[in-house]
Amino acid sequence: MSTATSLQSELRITTIKQDPYTMSKDSQLEGFCMDLLSEVSKKLGFKYKVHLVKDGSYGRQDGNGNWNGMIGEVVRGEADLAIAPLTLTAVREKAVGMSKPFMQIGISILLRKDSSEGTGNFFDFLTPFSAETWVGILIAYLGTAVCIFLAARLSPCEWSQPQSEENRFGLLHSLWYTAGALTLQGAGPHPKSLSGRVISCSWWLFSLVLLACYFSNLRFSNSSESTQQAVKGFEDLANQDEMEYGCLAGSSTLAFFKSSNIPEYRKIYEHMERTKSFVSSMDEGVRRAKEGNFAFIGESVSLDLAVARHCELVRAHEVIGMRGYSIAAALGSPIIKNLSVAILQLSEAGELAYLRSKWWASSCKPDTTTTTAAQSHNLKGIFLMLALGLGLGVLMSVLELSARSRSTAGEQRKPCCTVLSNELSLRLRTGNVSSRPQEAAEKEKENA
Repeated sequence: MSTATSLQSELRITTIKQDPYTMSKDSQLEGFCMDLLSEVSKKLGFKYKVHLVKDGSYGRQDGNGNWNGMIGEVVRGEADLAIAPLTLTAVREKAVGMSKPFMQIGISILLRKDSSEGTGNFFDFLTPFSAETWVGILIAYLGTAVCIFLAARLSPCEWSQPQSEENRFGLLHSLWYTAGALTLQGAGPHPKSLSGRVISCSWWLFSLVLLACYFSNLRFSNSSESTQQAVKGFEDLANQDEMEYGCLAGSSTLAFFKSSNIPEYRKIYEHMERTKSFVSSMDEGVRRAKEGNFAFIGESVSLDLAVARHCELVRAHEVIGMRGYSIAAALGSPIIKNLSVAILQLSEAGELAYLRSKWWASSCKPDTTTTTAAQSHNLKGIFLMLALGLGLGVLMSVLELSARSRSTAGEQRKPCCTVLSNELSLRLRTGNVSSRPQEAAEKEKENA
């Protein structure tokens, strides 16, 4: 610290305008880099004076080995420090001293939200419910049909003369009736007995709640920001031809793809060279991404800023080519070590994360309606209600039959259990109804 201040009482700082690192506000400069510079100066105890780089460049070496931009000013001694989004590279490290990175960056992809969503598949209509729920619905459907079938056979209010009448609720019609209620269309005839109506009402209520949950979840899955992206990463980008893509001309991002030996990255570079799909500025890349059918490849932090400012954009999750932004000083300057220590201290204290959240704050408002719709519906209660309704309906049909058998037993002066057993045997017998009147007549003759 004392060594740094002894070199010069007031350090000359060069920077470059780039949102949100350094921006003009009235006659002052503000931004992430200005806040970082203020925090570092407090820790190292130096004063400083900031000026914008004269040629508006970051720093590139020409064919003669001369540097321009901020790197050139530091090399020529026109500035003591360069604080800006300067990428730490091997070439720059040879020309100037670079501190520990104050921000980790990489290369990612910027797309419009509707362009990033997948095309879906044939079974998207099943996504509102889990596989376990669909199995439960199938079991509930079959169980309800069986219960209606049993109640229609057992209840004398539904089937008063099993010897001569045909039961309207066969097994196939019970399945059809239950399916019709599930689609809110209905399929007559409807049950006449109280037990059958209890089962029907339970199934109708179950169907109503089930369909409301289904369409709510289906609407949310179609309108929400899908995480299943058509372009999840660079491999997907390289293997598709529908969407155009490009990066900033002459940037380090382009150099990364140009020098890479990975087949997918080489394919991306060759495509950009062949189609000349480069952009001249970051703003142009963001604009083309907003227009749709274009993927802009750039530094992840810059893309995050674009996503925070433009709500219709989204950044792919994959980040490659991790690098860092560093502060540059003259080669061999003793302040480099102190700068690196100060940056590490700020990182450990959470100050760098705070500055990142401050200057990358999103202006997009969260959609509260979709958040509410996203909550999974708990269907356990409605399944329990249906089970209770089915059980109650079948029990009531048995009670109705028991009451009928008790009355018949009193009239015929026979044991109630015998009459009930005969009724159950007659009603649950599976056979042709047309042959039963003759069988019943023969039994009556025998009893007589």
